Amino acid sequence: MKRYIKSYGIALVLVAIYALIKLPVLRLDFTSGFSTIIVFFIIAGVLDMMFDKGERTSKIAKNNFFIAIVLILIVAAIPFVTSSPIFHSKSYRNLIGNVEESNFDKDVSPVSVKDIRIVDEEMAMKLGDKKLGEIPAVGSISKLGQFHIQSVNGELYWVAPLVHRDFIKWITNLDGTSGYVMVSASNPQDVRLVQELDGKPVKLVYQPDAYFLQDLHRHMYINGIVNAGMTEFSLEINDEGRPYWVTSLYEHKVGFSGSDATGVAVVDAQTGEVSRYSIEDAPGWIDRIQPEKFVADQINDWGLYVKGFLNSVISEEGVLVATEGTSLVYGDDGKSYWYTGITSAGGDESTIGFMLVDTRTKEAKLYKQPGATETAAMRSAEGKVQEKNYQATFPVMYNILGTPTYVSALKDKAGLVKMVAFVSVEDFAILGLGETKDEALINYREALSSEGNNINIENDTTKKDIEGIVKRISPDVKGGNTSYYLTIDSDNNIFVATSKVSTELPLTVVGDKVKIAYQEGKTGVVDIIEFDNLNLGDVIEKNKSENSTQEESKTEDSETDKTESENTQDQ
Repeated sequence: MKRYIKSYGIALVLVAIYALIKLPVLRLDFTSGFSTIIVFFIIAGVLDMMFDKGERTSKIAKNNFFIAIVLILIVAAIPFVTSSPIFHSKSYRNLIGNVEESNFDKDVSPVSVKDIRIVDEEMAMKLGDKKLGEIPAVGSISKLGQFHIQSVNGELYWVAPLVHRDFIKWITNLDGTSGYVMVSASNPQDVRLVQELDGKPVKLVYQPDAYFLQDLHRHMYINGIVNAGMTEFSLEINDEGRPYWVTSLYEHKVGFSGSDATGVAVVDAQTGEVSRYSIEDAPGWIDRIQPEKFVADQINDWGLYVKGFLNSVISEEGVLVATEGTSLVYGDDGKSYWYTGITSAGGDESTIGFMLVDTRTKEAKLYKQPGATETAAMRSAEGKVQEKNYQATFPVMYNILGTPTYVSALKDKAGLVKMVAFVSVEDFAILGLGETKDEALINYREALSSEGNNINIENDTTKKDIEGIVKRISPDVKGGNTSYYLTIDSDNNIFVATSKVSTELPLTVVGDKVKIAYQEGKTGVVDIIEFDNLNLGDVIEKNKSENSTQEESKTEDSETDKTESENTQDQ
């Protein structure tokens, strides 16, 4: 009995060490828990054979090995029966929950141009590396971790932690790395290295690139999170700038598969304090609870198993699939959503619509808005300036002028943003390019308004209208194109446009009353979106009236002459 207790006691200690290394999830729907039990019985059997070679002990060893073999067979067979889509296609389809069809204009509010993001993760990494290189003392011992986009006080930023370069750098800096980097998603000039908060240094002690007890995953495991899967260890900062690690917790809903988020674990990167929250109770500053991969897989399962497993592999009738890539979009309510286009199986460059999934609650909405895929939009933008060999970033979908629109940055070989492209989701041939977001919007507005276009501009909340008397107006010819600069008495800006905006501009003189539409929030030299000379309108109406009167007079004279002629003939 003593040997029996000894072998199992040592096995338990060794398995505990194994668990601290492998961090198995202690749930019945995770195979890692069973694997740990299997390791325990194998170790116990080996120890029994080492301690006593007698017949009685060898039987105990055999029993341990037998239990381990049975568990191995269970782990190999049971997941197939309980998790295979052959038997559970309906369960996989329902993982995403109820998918509600909705209206684009109702749910996706128009966005301000200044809030449109043009900095992607790759560019954020380059800008962050450059910022880090400006401080050799920090850059020599730390490197940038993974960037994640998030809303901070209503502004979008890419945020990445400074992490240890290697084991040696970790062991010589056990007090943690010196802060994190923030890169504005809409302004490449706004790059910050945050090393202090409230006059105190920021030290990221716990992180995925640390070791032993400072390793983030292990730290959370030791602090009680042993009965849930953990994924997506992302650094998020609250509105005060304090850094936290936010990790999605999940379980399996279809046997040993069908991963589904159940909540989050939040770890103070400096103190190591661990807090666990359900989806409903998670702090409001946390943007993402639903992992991108889980959502993408569930959307694909929803579309794939629309008529069961056999249909998905044979006829593919009615099968829908998500387009390549997903992106994170933000509504005017501050909520974030996973966006992906939806296309039919074997689809080319067109979509039947798109889906938005709330990154916290997983509420899913389908918008049946036929149009182009993200890849097609990227090629359209690149093709417009193909001689420059620019590369388009993966686009983000916005509500621009009441129209679903892909916005993509065009970068040169150095990775610098050179242009911005607005591409209509409904028709990727309709696009606006510009060196700035404002210029691209003006060109996109003109493209949408062009003759023969069946897309109507609605809900143009980016436009401001004013009226005034022209104080000065002057033409300026550059490169064979004439631009008209003017000022009015009701505004201090200088307005500029070509006759392409309005044919009334060349006819406008000082003293005319005009109505001007321009981009809200712009100051200085402002591009005119729409122009109307109200005096010319009055003149035109007056001329029409005079012409009408003259025509009526001519008609009356003609009738009189005709009557007199007839009377003469009668006489």
